[in-house]
Amino acid sequence: MKKLILSFATIAFTCLIPQLSHAQTYVLDKSISLPGDGGYDYLSIDKINNRLYVSHGTSVNVIDLATEKPAGVISDMKGVHGIAIDNKANKGFISDGKANAIVAFDLKTLKVVATIPLTDANGPDAIMYDPYADRVFSFNGESNNASVIDPNTLKQVGTVALGGAPEFAVADGKGKIYNNLEDKSSLNIIDSKTLKVVKNYSLAPCGGPTGLALDAKNQRIFTVCRANKGVSVVDINTGKVITTLPIGAGVDAVAYDAETKLIFCSCGDGTTTIIKQQSANDYAVIQTLQTGNRAKTLALDPKTHKIYLSLAEFEKGTRKVLPNTFKVLVYKQQ
Repeated sequence: MKKLILSFATIAFTCLIPQLSHAQTYVLDKSISLPGDGGYDYLSIDKINNRLYVSHGTSVNVIDLATEKPAGVISDMKGVHGIAIDNKANKGFISDGKANAIVAFDLKTLKVVATIPLTDANGPDAIMYDPYADRVFSFNGESNNASVIDPNTLKQVGTVALGGAPEFAVADGKGKIYNNLEDKSSLNIIDSKTLKVVKNYSLAPCGGPTGLALDAKNQRIFTVCRANKGVSVVDINTGKVITTLPIGAGVDAVAYDAETKLIFCSCGDGTTTIIKQQSANDYAVIQTLQTGNRAKTLALDPKTHKIYLSLAEFEKGTRKVLPNTFKVLVYKQQ
């Protein structure tokens, strides 16, 4: 009788596996049209105020996540890249790459409160807030360093030499910041208090790393790499590359959902690779989601588990955006 019960249980679980996989597949929910014809880069979510910030040429489009409709625009910059959120100070920070400056704004009113010129910096790109140090870090792709901003005084208070061209960065909330060096195919670990690189790990076989996402619980970091079209899983304590999985071409961003154990890799070839984390060292691709050409960056809403990707249509053979084609695509679990 026990064997019979066990057999039925095994059959039931086996039948359930496809249903579980199906439940975690993603489908297009809607498209949100946004004004303007500029280029685009990072997206960022303010979980407290339930807003999505979308970089867009010389502006940042703001979307209310409750209604998924446009809620405002932060404009008059020279070349927007990223947006960092500091709810403690009620401020957001925008990296204005062409101006070599950081623009601070009020999270409630969306009004600009300061423009902070950067010293010894060129090409601020990725930007993030570290709650442990209570500092904002902009990663400057053309000067191989990071600028450090005090969100309370709105002044630059330091510079971190990085030893290579930085891409995305993520903080663990305990004093460490992880940052990819695209030209070195390596990972920096930065002490956010001393403003020093304390370790550097090779990411081989990863080549040309861009996006980063952190699984703090399992002490794993996910780095997406353009040169080898892969996502590598790295043990952040040892620097060991646990495994590398295939993804699409032209990847830029990656997000990790700690609740569903899904990893999303957005690629410029019009696909987002979705990977299931089965354990700290075991991963499997479960879906290649068709998105849109050059939809290479994304943001994940951990509340709804939706993902948001920005894209536009381009004049054939050029990087010129066609008028009135910019939008954000919204995908949800099926």
